[in-house]
Amino acid sequence: MTSSRSYIARALYEWILDNDCTPYILVDAYRRGVEVPQEFVKDGQIVLNISPTAVRALNIGNDYIMFDGRFGGRALTITVPVPALMAIYAQENGQGMVFEAELLDEQEEVEGFEDGVSDQDPDKEPPQPPKKPGRPHLKVVK
Repeated sequence: MTSSRSYIARALYEWILDNDCTPYILVDAYRRGVEVPQEFVKDGQIVLNISPTAVRALNIGNDYIMFDGRFGGRALTITVPVPALMAIYAQENGQGMVFEAELLDEQEEVEGFEDGVSDQDPDKEPPQPPKKPGRPHLKVVK
């Protein structure tokens, strides 16, 4: 079966808006396919406001969440693969859902590395993967 994460995210997005709250998403910024402004990434994660007043052309699809937004005065198209979605919640009260981390697919594994050792350049140390917290947590931002 396909992942239910995108279906739940769409439903929670509508529920948050219906309750006059601001929908925020927490994203694993280091997953393959994530396109977010890296200068706003903290501890491998980024929180994004996806309210209709903050973004344009929001599409919560089955595979990707995409929208246009402005960051530091720059217009950007944001792309978040659904497996990188860690949480969706209301900014005002934290109500929403935290998703369990999905394991990386074989396609997402770093190519050319086996057990952390590159066979392409033995003198170069392999890049260290970012440390991921055991379980995502939310904090109230006022």
